[in-house]
Amino acid sequence: MTLADRRAALAATMDRRGAWPDRSPWIRRAVTAVPRDVFAPDRLWSWDGHAYVPLDRVVDPGRWAAEVYASPDAAAVTQVTGGVPSSSLSAQGIVVDMLDSLLLEPGHRVLELGTGTGWNAALLAQRVGPDGRVVSVEVDADLAERAVARLKGAGVDATVHVGDGAGGCPSGGPYHRLISTYAVDTVPWPWVEQTRPGGRIVTPWGHLGHVALTVAEDGGSASGWVQGLATFMPARGTGPGRDFAAVRGEGPPRDERPVTRDIGPLRDDWHLLFALRVALPDVRITTAVDEDGVNAWLHDGATSWATLTATGAGGTTAYEGGPRRLADEVEQAWTAWLTLGRPELYDYGLTVEPGGQYVWCGDEATGPRWPL
Repeated sequence: MTLADRRAALAATMDRRGAWPDRSPWIRRAVTAVPRDVFAPDRLWSWDGHAYVPLDRVVDPGRWAAEVYASPDAAAVTQVTGGVPSSSLSAQGIVVDMLDSLLLEPGHRVLELGTGTGWNAALLAQRVGPDGRVVSVEVDADLAERAVARLKGAGVDATVHVGDGAGGCPSGGPYHRLISTYAVDTVPWPWVEQTRPGGRIVTPWGHLGHVALTVAEDGGSASGWVQGLATFMPARGTGPGRDFAAVRGEGPPRDERPVTRDIGPLRDDWHLLFALRVALPDVRITTAVDEDGVNAWLHDGATSWATLTATGAGGTTAYEGGPRRLADEVEQAWTAWLTLGRPELYDYGLTVEPGGQYVWCGDEATGPRWPL
């Protein structure tokens, strides 16, 4: 397949899914005008089941192109640091969804945090046009330099600064719109300060969903709803801490007990997983299925862990270690979610104020809330 064939195939898949937003027809035109392969580096990284291995365009152009256009949900890893992905060409479906949430208009001044390959900045520039301005901030100087070269090569007018996106870019503001391409656990207050009253901030939050916030008319807060699923890399230096194996260690568990609840939803109920992420922001949950059923591994990145191990015939046993009882905490948060009536992730919102921020459910003023 040629690159043109792969572009068309991915666009057709999004057609079948209804993934091209009706209210933002400009996005499809922009994706056609500045396709993602133009911004993909010649070396990508592919998971072989054990580690990330290089995938070079010159050596294997077919596999390279297939990686770039794998599916609407697949990101292409463009940088690996210490064996872990540290930058990517984001999944096309998620990029489109977040751009739709931004409600960008011609002539807008927009700030992007996390330039990466430069593709998202190019899409933004297609929309704002010659009367608008795109400013992008990238913490990695090498990535920024390469993104500038790609943007210039594609004839895109965008300004790229090297710096920490948490501080925004006050010299180019105030902005009509702000978009982050990496996940944050809390929204930096400078983002609100540098966005105009009535302006919009779109960012992945909590590594599982993305939110769209509107800045209040007095500029003293920003608030808005969760818009959809979005799994993005976290801000540099804000990873999940130690992995499960390091937290688990070699010692025996401190506690063992049967689990009466079916843990299958921990594998595929994204609304439940989002609710657990809100209630237990430091707890990481991974799952797998074997011949006995669904198994889950929980850890807090520091000192506590739990495994929920399938024992066959529908049975599950919890093993826990460390000062916290993570299996108990997850079950309690799960029960609280059920008591609320199983709200979907779209029922949650986020409010950011100078002195703090919180997630709420149902109603910003009267619904339950969880401080961050």
